[in-house]
Amino acid sequence: MIPVIPLSVLVTTRNEEVNVERCLRSVHGFADQIFVLDSESTDGTVEISRRYAEVHTLAYDHGRIIPWIFQWGLDNLPLRNDWVLILEADQALTPGLKEEIAALLARPEIREDGFYIRRRQIFRGKPLRFGGYGGKVLLKLFRRSRSELDPIEQDTRVYVRGPVGRLRAPLEEWNLKEDAILFYLQKHLRYAEAFAQEELDRRRRNLPWKATPRFFGTPDERVLWLKDRYYRMPLFVRPTLYFLYRYFFLLGILDGKTGFVFHFLQAFWFRLVVDIRLEELLRGEKTRSGG
Repeated sequence: MIPVIPLSVLVTTRNEEVNVERCLRSVHGFADQIFVLDSESTDGTVEISRRYAEVHTLAYDHGRIIPWIFQWGLDNLPLRNDWVLILEADQALTPGLKEEIAALLARPEIREDGFYIRRRQIFRGKPLRFGGYGGKVLLKLFRRSRSELDPIEQDTRVYVRGPVGRLRAPLEEWNLKEDAILFYLQKHLRYAEAFAQEELDRRRRNLPWKATPRFFGTPDERVLWLKDRYYRMPLFVRPTLYFLYRYFFLLGILDGKTGFVFHFLQAFWFRLVVDIRLEELLRGEKTRSGG
């Protein structure tokens, strides 16, 4: 039996009644403080969440996705612990991960200020092992006194001022709503608008990243280095190259039929829609400026 540990958990939700209970059950009775940050859900999300957590409602923002919500929570919630774990409603802790986190926080001294956790991605009932997803890590556990998110960025990325480590046991992510393909497509059309707008803002205002992009840095610094290069590539060419890289070089082809659907939609279709929308935004700017 794992004892309750001094850990504050933040969970973001919007119409997540099919996912959120699994998420909250995985931390209930484990973390001593759980908050749900709900974006005006219209289903049973809030009622379910109140069985396990303290719920705060934020106005739904059509133009932004998730990072700003986590940052709002870090800035405004009455967090009583320095160690924080952030989860989206479709993510759940595995028993092994709970044991590892409990053992970590029981140490008298912890040198690191944040920890990467490997994500076990499940799509339409099938775990994805290839295409860059078998070993993908996310910085989910961190000291709030040493960390922040970038409210401009649409990817959820925690920036830690200090050394970071990596846990062995995985986090499991399975969005049951995405088993219905129309939901997946509609969701990612909204995400495409947000990603295109972010790239436009970064091009127009020359906005820096919160960390220095480095190929031989942390996993997040390496992602930012790759994003920098991706931004410089020609529109419409880059999603094609990215899909080929993921599907063949990173062996996404070995994930079978379900893997093909996921890698094609996530690496090509979604990125292509971003490029189409970004081209529209750039053309609109040029027209307004009289160019």
